[in-house]
Amino acid sequence: MRVPRRPRAFLAGALALVLWLVASAPAPAAIPVGADGAPIPTLAPMLERVTPGVVNIFTRGRVPVRNPLLEDPFFRRFFGLPETPPERETQNLGSGVVVDARHGYILTNHHVIANAEEITVTLRDGRRLRARLVGTDPETDLAVLQVEAEGLTAIPFGDSDRLRVGDFVVAIGNPFGLGQTVTSGIVSALGRSGLGIEGYEDFIQTDASINPGNSGGALVNLRGELVGINTAILSPGGRPGNIGIGFAIPINMARQIMAQLVEYGEVRRGRLGVHVQDLTPELARAFGIRRREGAVITQVAPASPAAKAGLRPGDVVVAVNGRPVRRAADLRNAIGLLRAGTRVRLEVLRNGHRRVVTAVIEAPRQARVEGERVHPRLAGAVLGPIPEGSPPHGRADGVLVLEVAPGSPAWFAGLRPGDVIVQANRKPVADVDDLRRAVRGSEALLLNVRRGDGALFLLLR
Repeated sequence: MRVPRRPRAFLAGALALVLWLVASAPAPAAIPVGADGAPIPTLAPMLERVTPGVVNIFTRGRVPVRNPLLEDPFFRRFFGLPETPPERETQNLGSGVVVDARHGYILTNHHVIANAEEITVTLRDGRRLRARLVGTDPETDLAVLQVEAEGLTAIPFGDSDRLRVGDFVVAIGNPFGLGQTVTSGIVSALGRSGLGIEGYEDFIQTDASINPGNSGGALVNLRGELVGINTAILSPGGRPGNIGIGFAIPINMARQIMAQLVEYGEVRRGRLGVHVQDLTPELARAFGIRRREGAVITQVAPASPAAKAGLRPGDVVVAVNGRPVRRAADLRNAIGLLRAGTRVRLEVLRNGHRRVVTAVIEAPRQARVEGERVHPRLAGAVLGPIPEGSPPHGRADGVLVLEVAPGSPAWFAGLRPGDVIVQANRKPVADVDDLRRAVRGSEALLLNVRRGDGALFLLLR
């Protein structure tokens, strides 16, 4: 079909304008184009700079063999079985990112090095190094390792807050133990939460292929800047393959966690003292406000930083330190990354009016407590408060079981990490002090425990 002269001239002019805009784009973000001997689109120059900063991680460890019969003390006594549970050796493969070449710091996932007794890092040039665990944070699934080596290459940090849906990204890691592999895609979504993968979730979603073994690897932009730590995939039916839905921890979150792990060996989270839920259109109408996004405060703990700042149930938090809060997870993430003693500026809606309050984040009411200090029957367990942002927070009041040593009295009684003790000897417990009072002078303990979405009674005697 013929094209009239004026539209043809218009199209030619528009095409010339587009080509001029492409040619004048900033060099770092431009991809070379051409054919027949001219430059062709390639990420190779950027990857040649970046890939030496991604390492393979191999771990060995031992975990107890789970068997409900062997955990029953009556069964063990009847058959004369040993008190120490049998163990099996575990091996794990993953990836990591060198983020500080001078000090040898490597960022990876907590689940890559969990239960590890020996951690080996393999560099791109083939060198194998023994790594030291600096610190780990299961709530964000991050860990920091350290190696001693010359000539390390670190990947420069990017700014994950500047990512936009549609930005091109590249995932680098060690899928299925094949060796270093590069895949590309785009940012599919931002701020993904509520997946139940971690306690604090603010994932970057990408369709760059991420598979088992990629965990702890790098997600970089086209400038070769680190914008995320690959951590999980969505795999229906438990299949081990990628279906185009992968998740990475934003590097801005990872940097805050890393700073505390390097300084303290752990994350010392603060406490605001509120329970929150998402603002829904129905709640917005009930509160008489037009806003459709925010975190509704449902409960304020007495004498907490929130109470001292004047926050009340029904307040809608819409910003923290100037950053918008669109849902409850945003508030949990923002507070969960702050250290105790930090002043935080909260913008809230109350009765349709906006106001600003300032709160000082406090340390949790109790630190970690060894179980035997509460009662001999709890020996081997480590107890503590339920952290804000963790899966049980807001769903139950009680004492969180942080750790249980295999073979200990608490282990054989059936306690497991993640359990929440909500009653002891038929008395409700909200904290370790309540638990201590409820079990004082008792020979046997009857504990009501919440585990995931279920509950059970455990008798310790």
